Amino acid sequence: LASVLEVLEHNIRLRDTLELFEIGQIFLPKAGQTLPDEPRHLVIALTGQRHAPHWSGGETGTLDFFDLKGMLEALVTALHLPVVTFEPAADPSFHPGKCAALLCNGQALGVFGELHPLVKQQFDFLSAPVIAADLDLEALLAIADETSATRDVPAFPPTLEDIAVVVDEEVPAGKVEALIRQTGGKLLAGVRLFDIFRSEQIGPGKKSLAYSLTYQSYEKTLTPTDAAQMRGRIIRRLEQEVGAKLRS
Repeated sequence: LASVLEVLEHNIRLRDTLELFEIGQIFLPKAGQTLPDEPRHLVIALTGQRHAPHWSGGETGTLDFFDLKGMLEALVTALHLPVVTFEPAADPSFHPGKCAALLCNGQALGVFGELHPLVKQQFDFLSAPVIAADLDLEALLAIADETSATRDVPAFPPTLEDIAVVVDEEVPAGKVEALIRQTGGKLLAGVRLFDIFRSEQIGPGKKSLAYSLTYQSYEKTLTPTDAAQMRGRIIRRLEQEVGAKLRS
């Protein structure tokens, strides 16, 4: 991580946006062993504008936590990893409350987030946030599939549906999505969170999460009854597991 931050520092004024990665060994002392362990790590660092300024205008925004999270999601998808989750984490290199751990079946693969202010001030960075990830490459490669299965393009049309549920503020959206996917099973082809809403009408300590769901079968065209049954199962599961209420 320190190596990548030094490269970032040396190039910070040359571009509006910097997106760097490095693979290298780290050195971990081990009791009863003269030489340290030397596992390889993958570090990614981002800073600057999300999009370059353009004559047509529009907000460019700065790269943030969710830009890096999207990159990591693309990485684990390309490696065909099993079920991956993101959980809040604490690490001295990263900003408290802006740090998460990447896990696969409960195994920690690394941490990522916004650089801690005390770390950032040791470098000659600009004012934009610096976002970084420090991943255990050995662990990543050990669980990555060398081959993957593919399926034919579905011959039957999908059924699209949106649902919005109200949950307690501390319930992670990722947990809600995981429950939706588990309950939907093979007929649930896609889940996408598209809105988070808070208001006095919903109530203090509550939030509304709106998801776009895609139902699809490889064997038949799903009927409105099929979709209604899946929707009902999903809502009941969310009520039981996280106390969710369907938002009307």
